[in-house]
Amino acid sequence: MQSIVEAQHTFFLTHVTKDVAFRIAQLQKLKQVLQENEGLLYEAIQKDFKKSEFDTYTTELALLYLEIKDAIQYLKYWSQPKRVVTNWINFPAKSYIVPEPLGVCLVIGAWNYPYQLSLAPAIAAIAAGNTVVLKPSEIPSETSKVMKQIISENFEERFFAVIEGGIPETTELLKQRFDKIFFTGSTQVGKIVYKAAAENLTPVTLELGGKSPAFVTPSCNLKRTAQRLVWGKFINAGQTCIAPDYVLVHESIEKKFLSACKAEIEKADYAFENDNYVQIINEKNFKRLTEFITPKHIYFGGNTEASQRFIEPTILHDIGFDDKVMQEEIFGPILPVITYNALPKAIQQVQKLPKPLSCYIFSNSKKEQKQILKELSFGGGAINDTVMHISNPNLPFGGVGHSGIGNYHGEAGFKAFSHYKSVLHKANWLELSLKYAPLSKRKLWWIKQFFKL
Repeated sequence: MQSIVEAQHTFFLTHVTKDVAFRIAQLQKLKQVLQENEGLLYEAIQKDFKKSEFDTYTTELALLYLEIKDAIQYLKYWSQPKRVVTNWINFPAKSYIVPEPLGVCLVIGAWNYPYQLSLAPAIAAIAAGNTVVLKPSEIPSETSKVMKQIISENFEERFFAVIEGGIPETTELLKQRFDKIFFTGSTQVGKIVYKAAAENLTPVTLELGGKSPAFVTPSCNLKRTAQRLVWGKFINAGQTCIAPDYVLVHESIEKKFLSACKAEIEKADYAFENDNYVQIINEKNFKRLTEFITPKHIYFGGNTEASQRFIEPTILHDIGFDDKVMQEEIFGPILPVITYNALPKAIQQVQKLPKPLSCYIFSNSKKEQKQILKELSFGGGAINDTVMHISNPNLPFGGVGHSGIGNYHGEAGFKAFSHYKSVLHKANWLELSLKYAPLSKRKLWWIKQFFKL
């Protein structure tokens, strides 16, 4: 690990990666490599947790291709120095801000979307002109292996390297000197990464999680709400950091809402035998999730099959904030439904929890929409939809507080891996002597006048 990181530091100092043409060529190459190896990528993720080609393309590869396309299209603009206004006290001069790459970057990916959450930050780092060490999650071992294979075969280690392994390897990696660390995963592990980064004063981006709420008010389009909410919750078997973790529904429409959600689940036919539903990633998570399913609270679903790591899409009702399922992020196909009778009270309950990564508002009332947006802090979200904000590269993606630090996607990703260097360029044809010796009261008077301008 040390030799790879040192080689990347040496390569970075050649300034090759700072050339925009080089960056674009590497991004084009990465896209070609992914496209040529799509078969291997599909096969690996199918082995890990039964993710279909359809879901792998739509929720992982398509987003990566979009990120690459966006970066290639706008990279020349993003990387240009930007002129800013120069104030009077620096006349005559011009001022500008120069984006420059940070250097050698460590990207630690997550297991739930192993391709997207590993390679999207790497794409941003490459676009910004950095070298990259990628550490994929070891939990989906086949996807980790295939990423190592295709990247090692097509890129030099001194520019883009993949290091596989678990906790010991990650711990050793975090001891190395990086210029940027980008981590996607749990809040608990995020704290460990943050502490390790502090040893070298390394800047970090932490993409974490949390209990993301969905508000359903009486003014909503109930049919569309159920359709979009069920899709967003149960895609990837709920193993999505921005999935709606729980629903707050007004008591006047609870029964209709539950019935509509049940109909949507039955329509989608989320069965283990079908290609539209994945396994729980491992036995540890399967056991943790099944403990949330209390028979007295089951409105729909609840069936499990341990040998297949299968949990049926499950809706829980008559739930309160003190129930076990509300004590941590679910990260699985279990949807608790909590009723409320007044929106301000519901908002106050959510405010007591750590700031979530996402929030979803199903309402056709502008007053309700504005109230929730104004009073709740969260990373990002949507009105009358779920999850899809991640597909717009013009929307920075990231958390706040316990749900993360920093953001990326599109230009925000470029900025996450860049330092913006400020430059004052002074002309030589004029110089006022006010700041130079000998100092006097008259000079001070003139200086005060300039500061009043």
